[in-house]
Amino acid sequence: MAGTEIIGKDPGTGRSLRLTLEGTRIAAIRPGPPDAQAWLSAGLIDLQVNGYAGHDLNAESLAPDTVRLLAMQMALHGVTTFVPTLITASQEQLVASLRVIAQARAHDPLCAHMIPYVHIEGPSVSPQDGPRGAHPRTHVRPPELAEFERWQQASGGLVGMVTLSPHWDGAGDYIHALARRGVHVCIGHTHATPEQIHAAADAGATLSTHLGNGAFAVLPRHHNCVWAQLADDRLHASFIADGHHLPSDVLVAMLRAKTLSRSILVSDSTSIGGLAPGQYTSPIGGQVSLAHNGRLELLGTEFLAGSATPLYVAVGRAMKLARLSLPEALALATVNAGRFAGGRGILQPGAPADVLRFAWQPSDDALAIDGVWVAGVPMFDGTAQSAAAAMRPAPETLS
Repeated sequence: MAGTEIIGKDPGTGRSLRLTLEGTRIAAIRPGPPDAQAWLSAGLIDLQVNGYAGHDLNAESLAPDTVRLLAMQMALHGVTTFVPTLITASQEQLVASLRVIAQARAHDPLCAHMIPYVHIEGPSVSPQDGPRGAHPRTHVRPPELAEFERWQQASGGLVGMVTLSPHWDGAGDYIHALARRGVHVCIGHTHATPEQIHAAADAGATLSTHLGNGAFAVLPRHHNCVWAQLADDRLHASFIADGHHLPSDVLVAMLRAKTLSRSILVSDSTSIGGLAPGQYTSPIGGQVSLAHNGRLELLGTEFLAGSATPLYVAVGRAMKLARLSLPEALALATVNAGRFAGGRGILQPGAPADVLRFAWQPSDDALAIDGVWVAGVPMFDGTAQSAAAAMRPAPETLS
């Protein structure tokens, strides 16, 4: 049977390409016709997804079908690889949620391909107001290797990323133990000292989770955890470029300090993303409010409660906020993120057939998705937006 052919332009060179997909891989890339209009990229990779469009990974009622529907939503929005993220919760709930995600991967080929591992954000974050963010204080606890092993036993070794604050006693030993097991250890939601940040990198930490957020609103101007993470070249950093988490000047300065090669875009999307503006109850933050401009806050405050912005929009906003070119912004959400997902995020023969086709003009606020292929399977064509809208649940506001 003949392979699938996809035509579009290379964002880096503007040259027309003809991709041939055979099975789950890219078989060949050749010059395409001169009249190609759409752009081609590897599918987006999101290392931090809590939920979207009403599908909530942190809900106590999590079921395999929720994971499957979330994977479909991610694909409809251009994400071909995503990392389900579970925030701080009781040991029992984390174990139960991990079992559900493992079941979804075991029974659904789409989930098995799209989900390389699970990200546990917590429970060993800072217990202090501010850096703790929307994580529930009652379940914050010190890192314990025995608990990590229970996670792995419950999920068949599915936990591949853990975010913690390295201020805890014994954090260095915990980080070292996880890094030796091949787990990506991240620093986030922290009030750690610069010395503790560098010690975490010494022990094997390799990523800062949504740097610039999950910290005190006011920090010492020189001696603080943000400068230390920016300065340590052993740490990559993820950023939320939704226009709410980081002002333009901050994002520009942080990307320059960390360099584009060590920077990653994540959505940090919650189940409220894709719903209508209003008030909701969420496992992340409790009662939250989604404004018309997409800002998601703890109800009655100015504190953020995660993000409601999908990654394909964040790529577009990053270009404006940080004055990036199209290929630079795409790299932050494909090849750079792919270093933490088994080397995905590239278009070349032999690579996974995870492909995104889209339209974009410099005045656009987001990529206009026109086609997505996951492991060679076409998820949709130019009717993507109507298909995605049809899957969204009707929003329900609080009384």
